[in-house]
Amino acid sequence: MFNDDRILTTHTGSLPRPDDLTAMVYDQIDGKPVDVEALGARIDEAVAGAVAQQREAGIDIVSDGEMAKPGFMNYAASRLTGFSGVADPFALLDMDDAPELLVAQYGGEAGAHIRLPTCTGDVTYVGHDAVAADIARFTAVLGDSGAAAGFLPAISPGCVALFTPDEHYGDYETYLFAVADAMREEYKAIVDAGLMLQIDSPDVPGGKHFSTWSTYVADKGFAAHVDLHLAALARALDGLPADRVRLHMCWGNYAGPHLMDVALEEVLVPALALPVGSISFEGANPAHEHEWELFERIALPDDKVISPGVIDTKTNVVERPELVAQRIERYAGLVGRERVQPSTDCGFGTFVGFGPVLPKVSWLKLRSLGAGAELASSRLW
Repeated sequence: MFNDDRILTTHTGSLPRPDDLTAMVYDQIDGKPVDVEALGARIDEAVAGAVAQQREAGIDIVSDGEMAKPGFMNYAASRLTGFSGVADPFALLDMDDAPELLVAQYGGEAGAHIRLPTCTGDVTYVGHDAVAADIARFTAVLGDSGAAAGFLPAISPGCVALFTPDEHYGDYETYLFAVADAMREEYKAIVDAGLMLQIDSPDVPGGKHFSTWSTYVADKGFAAHVDLHLAALARALDGLPADRVRLHMCWGNYAGPHLMDVALEEVLVPALALPVGSISFEGANPAHEHEWELFERIALPDDKVISPGVIDTKTNVVERPELVAQRIERYAGLVGRERVQPSTDCGFGTFVGFGPVLPKVSWLKLRSLGAGAELASSRLW
């Protein structure tokens, strides 16, 4: 989907959950009694509210906010067989010199509820009812919302494999492709329902610093890691219509130094060969804003749209609409106004109750994104 007569806006999917829903999800994670019907009804309400708020903020391509998920990544454990227990917390290697930042962000209640399992058996997909429920509650409110399109995020195979240690397959590649074959069922269900599918893939850029569990990068090199993870994703997407698939790549939505982040060029250029119609990436924070210059050197394939981040999701400073418009126009000048659909750098609610940006500020930032896009549109058309 390309822009026609104005800049279409989007974001990367996850949004802050209401406080009472967060409390219910925490109870569920902790194994406490939860009224399943009440939880389902509250999720329905939260999805409807999230869609309405996105539209009020001026977001055109909307999501369900991932209201039903405990996190953008750890939700997959309940939809796949072969996982059990709770693994050790994942490591953020570029936080070694600033452990106080890690404690500040992950040391509280939200961090305690980010729990990842270990692969201890064959991986297959059993989340058919769960993804069907996601689709049903989202489509129930999407049609009357006035949105240009709706998308549901799903985790990449590589993210599951990178963050959940393998104690079953004994070979990283075998494990990764088993996850890819399983997650394909979720991807296909979303696309078959007429929605856009977003693949969340921080694993591709973050292979150097996200986790100490995988030795693949150390053994094979970062370029081999990128090629392998993209190959697994390509297999999972094989046969799905590319224009219904979005890819989101980021370096982790945590407020740290990010000194180990690889350059955008190292991951975007190989990702351009994937069967996807849109690629989003960080472009607003101080570690990556300068990389807009990449598009002076590379050619964007004719069938692809970019969704650069024009809103930083690691700071509570609200970008002014004029700055947002300038960022949009910068990309439009390089790849064409019809192929820039500005986004946020990452999600505002990557895990339940977790996010560097306060919920109220998240919505202010989305409003600024909408206002900036409107300003850019007035100049570009």
